[in-house]
Amino acid sequence: MRHSNVRDVWLLLGGMLVGWVVMIESHEFGHLIGGWVSGATLVTVDLAPWRLPYSIHAPDPNPLVTLWAGPVLGVLVPVTTAMLLGHRFAWFLANFCLLANGTYMAVGWFADDAQLDSSRLIQNGTPAWLLALYCLATIPLGYHRFRRDCIHLLSPATNDRSDDAI
Repeated sequence: MRHSNVRDVWLLLGGMLVGWVVMIESHEFGHLIGGWVSGATLVTVDLAPWRLPYSIHAPDPNPLVTLWAGPVLGVLVPVTTAMLLGHRFAWFLANFCLLANGTYMAVGWFADDAQLDSSRLIQNGTPAWLLALYCLATIPLGYHRFRRDCIHLLSPATNDRSDDAI
């Protein structure tokens, strides 16, 4: 591997690590905002990025608002930020968040773990087709855009990579 390829791989891995933190924190802050807006009482919260963050609200008069705010804001906040900044790295993070949020919701749905968002959404009345629609809207778009970002980052250097620093 050429020296620049090693650097690019490290940049990609570092970018993905930052993307992971952005995704899980924006997703969990979405739950916190959703709970606050719907009048839920926050019992406990853990935002540590080295494990899956969580927040517990009880009572939660409208759990669907609290639950849906996580994956919705977990995508909208990074995408809106990328749109405002217009920087390639902001889009790298936003595209990672699109893919990761959709994948998390899909895997959680199939895992059928009662503590994960997908199962809790279904338990609280979200129709399966709506969860499927979220996954179908985020996963293919996120995959396509994030894959393009990775290819761009790992391709041989061009003269126009001044805004590529990750």
